[in-house]
Amino acid sequence: MTESDEKRTFKLKPLSKDGIETALNKAEHYRLLNQPLLAESICRDILMVESENQKAAIFLLLSLADQFGQSKTPKEALEIAGNLKDPYHQKYYGGIVHERQGMAALSSAIPGSNFDAFEWYLEAMELFEEASAIQPANMEPVMRWNTCARVIMNFNLKQRPKDDSHPMLE
Repeated sequence: MTESDEKRTFKLKPLSKDGIETALNKAEHYRLLNQPLLAESICRDILMVESENQKAAIFLLLSLADQFGQSKTPKEALEIAGNLKDPYHQKYYGGIVHERQGMAALSSAIPGSNFDAFEWYLEAMELFEEASAIQPANMEPVMRWNTCARVIMNFNLKQRPKDDSHPMLE
C-alpha cells in the first residue's frame, strides 16, 4: 500500500473561546447557503471547545438533518436531540429530525419509501404535539405539525399495508 492509498489523519486545530460566537454565526450562515457540510464542521469545532454549547448542538443536528438522503443517517441527529437540556427542544428538534427523514424518504425513488415517509411524518407530528404541550404559546410546533399533515394529505401517504401473505408450506 502506498502512502497515497492510506487514509490521512490530521490533528484538528481548536477554535479560541473568543471565536465561538463568530463561529456560530458562520455555521448558521453556511446552513442558510445550503452548505451543511461546512456548517457541520464548524459546529464540531465549537463543540470540541464547548461541549455543552446548546446552540452549536442544535445547528449540528440541523446540519446533519440537511444531509439526510445524501450522506447522513438520523442516528447522530436523534442522539443530539435526546441530549438537549431543554425538554421542549428535545421534542421539537426530535420532531424536525423525523420530519426531515420523511422528506428524504419521500424524495427517494426507493420502492415503499412513501410508507416510510408516512411513518416518519407521524412520528414528527407526535413530537411536535408534545413540544406544543410544553410551550403552548409557541406556534412553531403547531406550524410544523400542520406542514406534516399537509404533506401526508397532498401526497396521499398511507400506512404500510399489513402483509397478509402466508408462507408456503413444504
